[in-house]
Amino acid sequence: MDKVQLHYLEQLSEMYPTIGNASTEIINLQAILNLPKGTEHFLSDVHGEYDAFSHVLKNGSGAVRKKIDDVFGGTLSSEDKSGLATLIYYPREKMELVRKKEKDIDLWYKTTLYRLIEVCKTVSSKYTRSKVRKALPKDYAYVIEELITEKPEVLNKEAYYDSIINTIVELGTAEDFIDALSELIQQLVIDHLHVLGDIYDRGAGPHLIMDRLCSYHSLDIQWGNHDIIWMGAAAGNLACIATVIRNSIRYGNLDVLEEGYGINMLPLATFAMKAYADDPCDRFVFKVAPVGTDNIENDLTKKMHKAIAMIRFKLEGQLIKKWPEYGMNDRLLLEHIDYVKGTIEIEGKTYKMLDTYFPTIDPDDPYRLTDEEEEVMNRLRSSFIHCDKLKTHVKLLLKKGSMYKVYNGNLLFHGCIPFDDYGEFAKVNVYGRLYSGKALFDVLETYVRKAFFSDDPLEKEKGVDIMWYIWTAPYSPLYGRKKMSTFERYFVDDETLKTETKNSYYEYIKKPEYADKVLKEFGLHGSRVHIINGHVPVHRMKGESPVKSNGKVIMIDGGFSKAYRRRTGIAGYTLIYNSYGLTLTAHEPFESPETAVRDERDIVSRREAVENMDKRILVGDTDVGEKMREKISDLKELIGAYRSGEIVERDK
Repeated sequence: MDKVQLHYLEQLSEMYPTIGNASTEIINLQAILNLPKGTEHFLSDVHGEYDAFSHVLKNGSGAVRKKIDDVFGGTLSSEDKSGLATLIYYPREKMELVRKKEKDIDLWYKTTLYRLIEVCKTVSSKYTRSKVRKALPKDYAYVIEELITEKPEVLNKEAYYDSIINTIVELGTAEDFIDALSELIQQLVIDHLHVLGDIYDRGAGPHLIMDRLCSYHSLDIQWGNHDIIWMGAAAGNLACIATVIRNSIRYGNLDVLEEGYGINMLPLATFAMKAYADDPCDRFVFKVAPVGTDNIENDLTKKMHKAIAMIRFKLEGQLIKKWPEYGMNDRLLLEHIDYVKGTIEIEGKTYKMLDTYFPTIDPDDPYRLTDEEEEVMNRLRSSFIHCDKLKTHVKLLLKKGSMYKVYNGNLLFHGCIPFDDYGEFAKVNVYGRLYSGKALFDVLETYVRKAFFSDDPLEKEKGVDIMWYIWTAPYSPLYGRKKMSTFERYFVDDETLKTETKNSYYEYIKKPEYADKVLKEFGLHGSRVHIINGHVPVHRMKGESPVKSNGKVIMIDGGFSKAYRRRTGIAGYTLIYNSYGLTLTAHEPFESPETAVRDERDIVSRREAVENMDKRILVGDTDVGEKMREKISDLKELIGAYRSGEIVERDK
């Protein structure tokens, strides 16, 4: 045995100091390998829609209802099953309604507890007792474990369980137990959550989604471009900060900044009212107006909207000039405005501008912030970088997040693998070196992490700036369009200029040979590997399918965001990967938790199998199983070293 291997086994012996300890762990791991794989849940592009996101987590995209069907089959009516599912999703809210109409509430408690116990037994059966025990709520762990564990030594099982449940009801703790069992079922139904980007922007609750994810039991996140822009803002990038604020105003979500994160918008409001006092700012309206907005508030918001938009265009120009390797000189538009004639030259043509009032722009130096703008941005930057809640959320994005992930034979990412027009991976200049395919993802992720962790000032600066690039650049894997036409939508009346042409990836990936090319680039081979990504909504109304390349590619952005639904015709796709295969779920719009509880309505409108397995997938068939087998091999070597005398057993 070489010295490196011996040193490793000595370290392992710290955890398993005897042959008995190591043997027990091998037996435990071997047993786990033969359990069914846990259910993976895939979500993408939730865009701040907290209520819908929360409901989909609760129902597991139909997984909870399927377990209820599996347990009770034809022994419960469809109405009773719907009622039980709603109770599991919203236990406290449902029980409040039940108390008002049930004549014998104790009987209802007992019946419901029995039903929840049966569901809980089923959903926990694919896990070891140790894993289930760790998921149990602390206050009721012992009793719940007694209720869901088979006890062959008990002769009169019915009387045994009756006595426990009767005592629960008599002590007045039935509702607490129902709540605890419901949450346990939610947790056990989904073993692992994948969020494929764009948690932020558009909807009113991204901070609430992040709060929920901070406490979720097992997850990973693939960054979306809307997440990256918030990360850049948290790192202090002024262009990212201006973009985040502009997006929040545009979609009527200033409350996310002011109340969700405590960012003070007063400096911007004060500046905007002064700088644009005589400007109606009619081009700068809400995309989605918040409820209850009055004329005075609307007038102020439009001025703030224009003020931050102009600041954004200046700051973006500064970054493009600072880093010519970004290759975005075609977006230096402020210098192509004729401020006397009120026209602009774009792509060789001259257009009349729809708004010509630019009191803060110096035509000789159009990208320079005025002293007042600079003061506003410095104060906003201070608010962003010192926001504790935003720090917590970005910490989660860094800890659980990445540009892509390879997991159980699936390649997960948000946007695209940039292709050139010839079907090759596009070569992209990142700070003077060319990268493509997987290497491009890797180097961009490295720079994102440098923004937060590097001790080298220049490398840190590059990392902070690259997040703006990832948000908007033509060959960014998370953006994947030729340009972001925000400027044109404000100022030019030409629809062709507003088109944001998608990277050719989205055409090539429809062909199996190109899907295989991408999968191979990330080390995936075989017939049961897939690309799963979001970013571009699937237009179901036009007959578009989310499944492409003979099932190799699954695009799961179906319009969670309300802003997309009129185009997609649904309210989002989600994907479930369990031991039986892959199932894609389309969702109806979610009205509110109150409606879901009152009407016992779910939002799963259609579930279709993408791929059924010919045999049930076990833990041993997964990435986790591969690591377990490696550990078993190491433990067997450790036992051999104990028996050969190379390592001495120690006291436990």
